Amino acid sequence: MDVKELIAKRVAKEFKDGDVVNLGIGLPTLVANYVPDDVEIVLHSENGFTGIGPAQSGEEMDPDLVNAGGLPVTIMPGGSFFDSAMSFAIIRGGHLDATVLGALQVDEEGNLANWMIPGKLVPGMGGAMDLVGGAKQVIVAMQHTQKGTPKILKKCDLPLTGAKKVSKIITEMGVMEVTEEGLLLVEYNPEYALDEIKAATEANLLISDNLKPMV
Repeated sequence: MDVKELIAKRVAKEFKDGDVVNLGIGLPTLVANYVPDDVEIVLHSENGFTGIGPAQSGEEMDPDLVNAGGLPVTIMPGGSFFDSAMSFAIIRGGHLDATVLGALQVDEEGNLANWMIPGKLVPGMGGAMDLVGGAKQVIVAMQHTQKGTPKILKKCDLPLTGAKKVSKIITEMGVMEVTEEGLLLVEYNPEYALDEIKAATEANLLISDNLKPMV
């Protein structure tokens, strides 16, 4: 299985019936393809609708039905379209149970940097700052390193999207919770030894007493 698909599939197991969830641009959009059939959640897209379904495919693709990242998606029965004012009222009003975002950097305090690299041309922050400020839970879904360079740090050195907002980090190597004591590894991918996971993580990584394999 592709690494991004592996991460998205694990993230999809985080939700329960009735959750309203926003999926950020990039890897997080894949989560919509893996929501279990027995779990009913409402997926919100900041470009103006709720009820996102799996990605479109085949001849029935509608080029006008896209998520916030511009990728073609489907809409589930009961879905709703609205303007940006309503979309951000949902976000800023605290109505999202969770948001799933990618990251350039995350640190052991739960700080998130995902919108800017000084001196480089980037698309912009989109709704990321609103999402980390408004969602009840912030889940970072990303690859553990960038070409071998750790992305989970002791302290972010890129401009922050949000300070101390991240609840959980899910990568191809494992699942980490942000606690007052630091980052706690609660699940690990059996394909990696614990020493490998620690070596790929600059932040101090605490190991849960109840550590279990990531499935």
